Amino acid sequence: APQVLAWDEPNGFMLLSDLGTQTMMQVIDPAQPEANLGLYLQAVDALVTWQTASKPDVLPPYNQALLKRELGLFPEWYLGQHRGLTLDAAQQSTLDTAFATIMAQNLSAPSVYVHRDFMPRNLMMPLGSSAQLGVLDFQDAVYGPISYDIASLMRDAFLTWDEDFVLDITIRYWEKARKAGLMDFEDWHSDFGAFYRAVEWMGLQRHLKVAGIFARLGIRDNKPKYLADTPRFIAYLRSTASRYRELFPLLRLIDHIEDTSSAVAFSFGRL
Repeated sequence: APQVLAWDEPNGFMLLSDLGTQTMMQVIDPAQPEANLGLYLQAVDALVTWQTASKPDVLPPYNQALLKRELGLFPEWYLGQHRGLTLDAAQQSTLDTAFATIMAQNLSAPSVYVHRDFMPRNLMMPLGSSAQLGVLDFQDAVYGPISYDIASLMRDAFLTWDEDFVLDITIRYWEKARKAGLMDFEDWHSDFGAFYRAVEWMGLQRHLKVAGIFARLGIRDNKPKYLADTPRFIAYLRSTASRYRELFPLLRLIDHIEDTSSAVAFSFGRL
């Protein structure tokens, strides 16, 4: 992260070290996933370093109240404001049940520092002889589920990768995190499938939130370019919900709202 060289707190000024002008997003080749392997491994290294520094009671907790508030953006802004929908009692019950299940799953994960927007647009390419990516936009960091930032990195708000590449990088992260002692929870240390399930459920929460945020940016803040990316999040939601029996009612609701149909895949098992 940038080093604070000087701080004029009363006037709100900081002098920071320079992390350059080129983001990781600007050098990614979206047409050739494997060409970006080195970049993503640098991002994984930065993430593990950030997480191993974690301590409780330093950052605000990513607790149930915050998760619930974030999930509420989806019905308020995406469904209500963007799609102009009012859910009936049965649909609202389906959404409430899904939200409760998602929160329970995510809150069961061990806690570390969570950036909350760990993705290539917020990672700066190394300057000079430095081998480290710079990290920006960390002002909303919290202490919460370890599964969040890797889900954010590999299920990008502005970039979609094939599942093979997502799995490859996520496995490499899991291996590094395991060596760092970050996977000592239930059977995560020995079972990547159990950890990946947690990543998918955490990603589901993020996608619901971001769909609401992007709708709000487009409608309230007059930034329509963000609405153009909402189909990416609906695709993420449908893909994940199709894997888990507990989420089939949510999948049917989304299909009804979006006028799409789904082929149920499978509940993600153990690898």
